[in-house]
Amino acid sequence: MNSEVDVIAGTGLDQRTRKSHWPARLDWAQSASGLFLGLFMWGHMAFVSTILISNDAMWWVTKMFEGYFFFGRPYPIIVAFVVALVSVMFVLHGLLAMRKFPANYHEFREFRGHQKMLRHGDTTLWWVQAVTGFALFFLASVHLYQMLAHPGDIGPYESADRVWSGRWWPLYLVLLFAVELHGGVGLYRLAVKWGWFEGEDPNRTRTMVKRLKWGITVFFLALGLTTLAAYMKIGHEHRDRVGERYVPSYMAPAGQH
Repeated sequence: MNSEVDVIAGTGLDQRTRKSHWPARLDWAQSASGLFLGLFMWGHMAFVSTILISNDAMWWVTKMFEGYFFFGRPYPIIVAFVVALVSVMFVLHGLLAMRKFPANYHEFREFRGHQKMLRHGDTTLWWVQAVTGFALFFLASVHLYQMLAHPGDIGPYESADRVWSGRWWPLYLVLLFAVELHGGVGLYRLAVKWGWFEGEDPNRTRTMVKRLKWGITVFFLALGLTTLAAYMKIGHEHRDRVGERYVPSYMAPAGQH
């Protein structure tokens, strides 16, 4: 039967339309997983930065996530389950994002040529996101494996010992910049792509959203650097007692805290 007649009659139209759904579905899955990871990133930063309030505050939040105040004892397996879920989303997001990476050196050169010629801000942000995403695939994988393998080693002393005596601080420093840049650009591009804040003047709104994005990125970078410095300080002071687990002040014997 003639294919043109089929299309005019509508018999071949449904099949053609159905084939075009997958790229949109994959884009939606990439956006959803990216949004989940971006929001988790903010929540994670809020959690680890409780060390800036006090050691007790960080211990309390840690034990809350381990179920201590619900079950009467900590269950680090709960943390491991959350880490496993984040790891699955992380791998899924990475695989979906790789669809849009240059497939070979020729495509890479073409992209760089267009980028230099256009000098478009959002194109540069995409490049920043691609580079940091590539770095995160390795850096974040190391951190996720550590948390998955040792979910009970989280706390004021435990985390600080890992940062300082375990010499993890260089990795966390690079990871901080990669995560915040990648996540900030990603959330901005999500807002632009799905038209969340278009308003009556899309160009003006996009400029405002971009400024907000940089403000949020600078805030979380400053918070992250301050938090990392706090863990390094605690770890340095605790270097002669590596392995000692933190006991909150209200539980510690008098004169030992």
